[in-house]
Parts: sequence; structure tokens; C-alpha cells
Amino acid sequence: MGQILVQAALEDRSVQLAGALARAGSEWTGRDAGARFGQTTGVAVSEDIEAGLAKVEYLIDFTSAEYTLACLPVARRHGIKLVIGTTGFSEQQRAGIEIASRALPIVLAPNMSMGVNLYLKLIETAARLFKDRYDIEIIEAHHRHKADAPSGTALKMGEIIARATGCDLSKMSVCGRTPITGARKPLEIGFSAIRGGDIVGDHTVLFAGEGERIELTHRSSSRASYALGALRAVHFLADKTSGLFDMQDVLGLR
Repeated sequence: MGQILVQAALEDRSVQLAGALARAGSEWTGRDAGARFGQTTGVAVSEDIEAGLAKVEYLIDFTSAEYTLACLPVARRHGIKLVIGTTGFSEQQRAGIEIASRALPIVLAPNMSMGVNLYLKLIETAARLFKDRYDIEIIEAHHRHKADAPSGTALKMGEIIARATGCDLSKMSVCGRTPITGARKPLEIGFSAIRGGDIVGDHTVLFAGEGERIELTHRSSSRASYALGALRAVHFLADKTSGLFDMQDVLGLR
């Protein structure tokens, strides 16, 4: 994802690549960030967060919850605006991001794709209409290396559906339906996660009623859509001085 972000930044004339970070032991450490694309940017990939962020105004982060939290204090010291696409945060880690947003503008979204975020709006409308007559299940599929499940996008979908149906997601979510859970309860929101191969990201919400089913599906075939959405979030933050936002804010879908 980092390499795709570098490529998208190099192709977007409205932004300038000013830093690039890699985890300890990366084969890219010390190399020019544009080397993979046959370009010389003058930006060396660094493992040192402080040094890597010394000249940047915005940080786009698609890493891990722990790495994101390690970047937060550096961003606060330098006044760096944040676009965070990382998932898998605990409640405590998310609270740390919310505290940081009092001093910095932050876009935090489990999925930066513009298509996915329009999709979230569609499932919100459907859930509001179908809430007490259709059973709702969320099915997601990702590549074999994804560590968290359900995906951050699936959880966001669950939050939106729970709000639209007036239920408490923490009490009404059911993941995997194992061991035996008995008959389905009204207003349950089910989650199923598939991991395999190089699946970029598939999400389906199934509304199952009496005599019919409605399935709303979004499939990602490339991570480029996440990069393009992240760059759009960068432009959104240009005139912001603080606050916690998501892609619904970025796209004006509130």
C-alpha cells in the first residue's frame, strides 16, 4: 500500500512527496522512494519516524495500530495533518487518536475508497428501510495476510447499520456463528470473514426477508482506489486546524 501511495503522489501534480517511512529491516530503507517506478525523487525511505517526518505537512498512514500510535506524538510536535487508513485499533488506541485530533486535523477511515464510502451511504438507507423485517448479515473477504477480522470496513458497516436500525452493535453483533448460537435473534447483525489468496477486499451486506433477498456488494480490484481517496482526504484537510473526520465528511455525504 505504501508503494501505491508513493506512485499516486508522484502522479498527482497538486502534491509533492516529502518523506517516506518503512518499518525496521525493510529492503527499501535508504533507497529513493521513487526507485521502484524508475524515478528519482530525492526522498530516501527512512526507518526513523522523526527524521522521516521532518519536512512533511501531511502523513498518510496505512500501517498497523501500534505504528500509527508511534507516529502520533511526532505528528503533534511538528503540526503534521494525518490521514489514517490503518485498521484494528482497540478502544484505548482510538481514544488516543481522538485526543490527538483536538490539536491536529485527522481523517480516520477504515476504507478510503470513494466507491466504498458511497456504498456505506446506500446500506445505511437500506438498513433504515428494512430494519425490522429483514435479517442483516455482513460478509467480507480479504487476502491471506490481513491480520484483523472482521475487517475495519465491515465493522464500520456494522456501526452504520446499528445506528440506522436503532440497536447496540456491541450487544447485537454475532461473528462467525460458532459454536452453536441457536436460532437467529431479531435485529442481530452477523459478520463472516474470509481470508485467502490476494483478495484486495470484497464486502457484501445481505438483507434476507420473507420471499426475497437483497445483496449489496462492493469489490476492490486494486488498492489504487484507496490511494486516490487518501489524496482527496489530504486536500480536504488543507484548511482544517483540528478535528476528527472520516471519508463521509471528505466526500460531503453527511
